[in-house]
Amino acid sequence: MILVTGGAGFIGSNFILAWLRDHDEPVINLDKLTYAGNLENLVAVCEDPRYRFVLGGIGDSELVARLLEATKPRAVVNFAAESHVDRSIRGPANFIQTNISDTFNLIEGVRKHWESLPEQARLDFRFLHVSTDEVFGSLSDAAPAFTETHPYQPNSPYSASKASSDHLVRAYHHTYGLPTLTTHCSNNYGPYHFPEKLIPLMIVNALQGRPLPIYGDGKQVRDWLYVRDHCSAIMTVLSRGKPGETYNIGGNCERTNHEIVVEICALLDQERPKPDGRPYAEQIIYVTDRAGHDRRYAIDATKIRRELGWVPETSFDRGLSETVRWYLEHPEWVSRVQSGAYREWINLHYQKLERQ
Repeated sequence: MILVTGGAGFIGSNFILAWLRDHDEPVINLDKLTYAGNLENLVAVCEDPRYRFVLGGIGDSELVARLLEATKPRAVVNFAAESHVDRSIRGPANFIQTNISDTFNLIEGVRKHWESLPEQARLDFRFLHVSTDEVFGSLSDAAPAFTETHPYQPNSPYSASKASSDHLVRAYHHTYGLPTLTTHCSNNYGPYHFPEKLIPLMIVNALQGRPLPIYGDGKQVRDWLYVRDHCSAIMTVLSRGKPGETYNIGGNCERTNHEIVVEICALLDQERPKPDGRPYAEQIIYVTDRAGHDRRYAIDATKIRRELGWVPETSFDRGLSETVRWYLEHPEWVSRVQSGAYREWINLHYQKLERQ
């Protein structure tokens, strides 16, 4: 079996759904269920005998040790992280705790477990750490895209904390021989995305008649990656990646923030036109830019294509259309996530249960 940490979040839940669709191998999901962790994302597999959920965080060393000893996974895939730049600017302490200290606790526990395994199991074991292109900093408009050897230049508390965790993973491979894999992805989008990030926020705000706020001049550029393509890339790296290596995962799709919002508005005009026939783009406003806002990210995914044969399959037009349609078809999910009722239910449900 494999152990997934942070598997109730946006990318983690999509990964588990894809894994159980494509594999017979069981998966354990360890998640603390903070504000962006949502077991409702995994309703489709909650009764699947190959799936098991464990409530807890990667910073709980005793829990991690017990879980590893009891289940003996052949791989750990680490999605657990605080990941929102705006939140990191307003409250960096949680990012330092989760992305550095708690990640250290996880990887140290994994190291101890790995060292206790029989020789063949040690050779077969993998620790895959999911990171971000934001650790590389900001690119000028004409600069070449990030490669795996681009220097780290993080510019936000979030990206600095992720860079720190990347360095820990690298050090544990170099010092102890732990068979690690690290991936750097570009901006993900797709189903189950918590509505604080750009694409789901614009969809939800548009439908609610609220303003569509764009930072600064809206010309910040990101490379967009459909979350299901990201999941297939992670599976590829887990299966065929070389221990100690890093792999960039990108969607080959650079768009400005303004272009993204305009495309979302056009799709909503088609899929859910307003009763008065007016365009959603009229709701766009420009707001004061984010502090330290990186201008451009771009991923060079040549290495994963050349060495592992992975390429993204979903065009941006198709992926964005499917994403908009998903949010239109799941208003109850959006409502529960925004209201906080889901988190209240989780607290009530688990407060009397004994921690596993």
